[in-house]
Amino acid sequence: MARALLKLATILSLVFSILLASSSQITLSSDIEDDDEEYVLDSPPENFRSRSRFLASVVRKGTRCNAERDNVCNGVSANKGTSLIYCCKKHCRNVLGDENNCGICGNKCRFAESCCNGRCTDIFSNVNHCGKCKKKCALGVGCHYGTCGVLVDACFVLKPSSEFLQLSYTKSSVCATNKESLYGWR
Repeated sequence: MARALLKLATILSLVFSILLASSSQITLSSDIEDDDEEYVLDSPPENFRSRSRFLASVVRKGTRCNAERDNVCNGVSANKGTSLIYCCKKHCRNVLGDENNCGICGNKCRFAESCCNGRCTDIFSNVNHCGKCKKKCALGVGCHYGTCGVLVDACFVLKPSSEFLQLSYTKSSVCATNKESLYGWR
């Protein structure tokens, strides 16, 4: 009875350790990068053999490559021209939208910048890329901390009207030079 119990404990510990090791590998590989993104090539690469035309025209983000030989992503246009795939550190990367390889391999964008069309762009204050690439603010509306909206530091000016005092909004740069009576800073 003791011998059978010892064998069972040994088998269970081996199975448990194998499961634990395999699940940690899965967790670590999914934490490193998001490889779900696929690039549909605009034209299939030359000298690339595949079993089907569809498989030859799709490259997954992070696909292993070699810049010297059998390079599947050497300046290849993808997703109808919105992506440009290059081999960066032996992995396929979109240099038009990757913050770690923006424009060219190894060019990292700084904090509060995103890679928009191959250029590191300030997405905190750019009205054409407010919060993310290609998100434009309405005409006359500024971008502040990645959100389209009006300035917070502004003053209000009291203007005498025919029957009542009118409260009008004025940008803070105008407040300092305005000759009218200032209601106060807000």
